[in-house]
Amino acid sequence: MGKKVLIVDDDADIRTFASSVIENSGYTPIIASNGEEGIDKIREEKPDAIILDILMPKESGIKMYREVKTTPEFSAIPVIILSGIAQRTFIRSQKALAEDGEAVPEPEVYLEKPVEPEELAATLKKFLS
Repeated sequence: MGKKVLIVDDDADIRTFASSVIENSGYTPIIASNGEEGIDKIREEKPDAIILDILMPKESGIKMYREVKTTPEFSAIPVIILSGIAQRTFIRSQKALAEDGEAVPEPEVYLEKPVEPEELAATLKKFLS
């Protein structure tokens, strides 16, 4: 298999769905069930892209996204947000956090659940081809 894609989601069904799309697209899935585990996987596996949920236990996707985009060694990794939370809510949360620290760029792609497998596959191809 080729490039690695980290899936960070607390929902096992979403992880299975995203893994299938990733494998069918010719990439290797890496799994994490929360943001804390996701950061560890980034350090261990050096993924080529990240699919990230927002609401999760331990470390949320909001916090993990901020950590990825403010850590120089991780900041170039494309992040695809895949969440049931509306994009405007996520953007608002990032702006609120920026008042206390540094601003972060908006995610490369924001997909709201449910997403069609073809749309996720096309998004991955865009960043990994």
